[in-house]
Amino acid sequence: MDSDTEVERIFRQENEDDEEEKKKWKRPPSSYGSMKSDSDGEEEEEEEEEGCEEEVAMVCAPQFPVVLPGTSTDHDKTGLQMDRPESPETHYTMTTQQTKPPGAIVIDTRSSDLGDFSEEDEEDMDELLVNHSPEPPEPVEPEDTIQTDENRLHPEQDLPHIFKSLQTTLARLTREDLSKFKIWFYQWEPDISMKQVMEGDLLDFVDRILEVLGQDRALMHTIITLESVHKKQEADDLRALCHRALVRFQLRQHLIRSHQVIREGVVRAGRQNLLDTIYVEPHISKCGYGGIDPYHEFRPHPPTPLQVPSPDTFVGVNDMLRLQKADGQPVRTVVTTGIPGIGMSVSVGKFCLDWAEERTNKELQFVIKLSFPNFMLLRNSPDRTEMSIMEVIEYHHSECKGMKYLEEEDCKFLIIMDSFDCYQGHLDWENAPVINDNYTKAHLDVLIVNIIRGTVLRGARIWILGRRAAVSQIPSQFIDAVTEIQGFSDEMKDEFLNRRFDTELATKIMTHYKRLPSLSMLARQPFVCWMVATVFERCYRYRDYGVHPPRLTPFYVSIFTVQANRRLQFYYGKGDHELKWSSDDKSLLIKIGKMAFKMLERNVSVFEEGDLKEYGLKLTEVTVFSGMCTELPSAASDGRRTFCFIHFTFQEFMAALYVFTIFRSESKNVLDSGVLHMPKFFTSKDQTKSAAGLVQCALDRTLSTPLGHYDMFLRFLCGLLSPDCHDNMLSGYLFRHKSPKVGGLDEAQRLLEEAIQAAQENHRDRVENLKECLREMTQEDE
Repeated sequence: MDSDTEVERIFRQENEDDEEEKKKWKRPPSSYGSMKSDSDGEEEEEEEEEGCEEEVAMVCAPQFPVVLPGTSTDHDKTGLQMDRPESPETHYTMTTQQTKPPGAIVIDTRSSDLGDFSEEDEEDMDELLVNHSPEPPEPVEPEDTIQTDENRLHPEQDLPHIFKSLQTTLARLTREDLSKFKIWFYQWEPDISMKQVMEGDLLDFVDRILEVLGQDRALMHTIITLESVHKKQEADDLRALCHRALVRFQLRQHLIRSHQVIREGVVRAGRQNLLDTIYVEPHISKCGYGGIDPYHEFRPHPPTPLQVPSPDTFVGVNDMLRLQKADGQPVRTVVTTGIPGIGMSVSVGKFCLDWAEERTNKELQFVIKLSFPNFMLLRNSPDRTEMSIMEVIEYHHSECKGMKYLEEEDCKFLIIMDSFDCYQGHLDWENAPVINDNYTKAHLDVLIVNIIRGTVLRGARIWILGRRAAVSQIPSQFIDAVTEIQGFSDEMKDEFLNRRFDTELATKIMTHYKRLPSLSMLARQPFVCWMVATVFERCYRYRDYGVHPPRLTPFYVSIFTVQANRRLQFYYGKGDHELKWSSDDKSLLIKIGKMAFKMLERNVSVFEEGDLKEYGLKLTEVTVFSGMCTELPSAASDGRRTFCFIHFTFQEFMAALYVFTIFRSESKNVLDSGVLHMPKFFTSKDQTKSAAGLVQCALDRTLSTPLGHYDMFLRFLCGLLSPDCHDNMLSGYLFRHKSPKVGGLDEAQRLLEEAIQAAQENHRDRVENLKECLREMTQEDE
């Protein structure tokens, strides 16, 4: 062997010995404790491939500097003194490579060779670290969001503080107590192994449980285990050190339990849907125009013009608290509204779930939900006539007991006050006494006024949700921003179905319901979209379903009955088994239908408070509780309030329902004008009090007015004549069980068939709708 080869062999052997020595001292990799990030190796490999000859200075230090038991030390509990920095390494390693400027030196502390390292070298390294290790850069944020501390946890709720608190507390245990603690910790935590618990030193243990369990679970389990091994003082001290993080964790767990599973309609055992799985975020606009869809199957424009917000006004549900006032300051009080069934409660649930699972809005230290139905329960409780706001919070969230953080200036937290329309107390915005602190007791009416004024919970962001006719009573000077949920676009409707079903079934349902343009337009409301999904999923279980288009009237009947039942549940506290409509309930709905019919006759779609008095109706009952009407933004100079139905087709349905109810209950034909010419085949002696006479009167009105005036009204009236609607769906609600069915439908059918034949020549634009009317009356469910 030549001399060159021999020298090369000697150097290669020495290098291999050095590598083995380094591996022996190398710290096990983990996402929290390693000083060097994973990207270091990748960058060094890239530098070698590019031929770069930059050298990385390696300052070697032993991994665990110790003081042996025989030497003088105050740390005689464990026999080891950890020489660790006060802040955990994790805090600094996360951005090591991201912030390293070109030419900077990366220090590797994993070597054991300290022979050539001096104090002067250490001072030089300190200078290098100061000069070449800048602070992590500020996150780049969109221009339309707040630029300060977005998505940053409070220092006492972040990982470095939890890490240091766990390490400090466990370091107080003796060697025997620490071993006992680890064994107990392992026995009651299935996601961590005995090897992971027992290997390494204390820092390794803390590092590993944080990595495997996460900071909240690791902290809670550490406290519970300390109490189990009779270290109550240490457990209390750790609880005090991390109290802010524990309160946040418990609030998050409460919100996750409340909103992780969405409850839709009648809850069926074994049929639960996760909110994250099925949620589709609707359009939310910063401009409120009432949220009414102006589109109609026949009318190019509704009787009263309606505005629609432009796409550039849309904002995400998680970004509403980042809106700014006109002066550029962040908003404090945000009001979100929308028509009934537009999905306000589900959107709130999604916001809460995203915060609780730390996906967004991390800068909010606490999110506390105080719903108005709960306020109403407290208000009606005889032993709780007066309370402070902190007592209200502690009553609903026991984990907040004794919490002082809400008074700190730097504490960012959110109070969610949803279902404002459910609060029926008197809120005196002008004369209610002023409360200036969080511990003064007052009547709940006064307390709510002061929360919205901003004199109580001064540092809070307030998010109020409710139906427009209710929230419009809040004085505008107390509101910084108003947002309005607009509903689904066509793409969102498809996504809604695709998230719930497999591709084949979702495609069938999409194709099926889009055969009805009016149903497709109404499905922009998430509630209607859910109804479409639920009904057609059940229907497609039957063989050969879907040959014929669905009927429209049953869907409107379902919306009508659901909203009427919700009125009893939400505003009158009725249970699921107490939803029997009283005579007053039926009278209210018939009066609303009568008003809708009279408005249809006058060809108007907007009403005012004076119109309600004409029919003996109360403003709140119709515009808030019924779920069928909403308030429009006031455009009148005198501030008059205007209202309308949730969609113009729903006004047409309520008008038809009124006409049919009077026909069936009182045998009266309100469409009768006194002059009625029936076909020759009609043999009834009392022409106007038969189904055919009712249909003939409706046909006369429809064909004698412009297209769209009575066409949908006629279709709904024919649909209600179907036994499936009036005898099955409305039985037990608007009509008594086992009431006689409407007779004479064969003659009404022949009447429609003749009208279709005649329209082929005189009213060709009405033919398709007349065919739909016939199908609504005669088609049986498949």
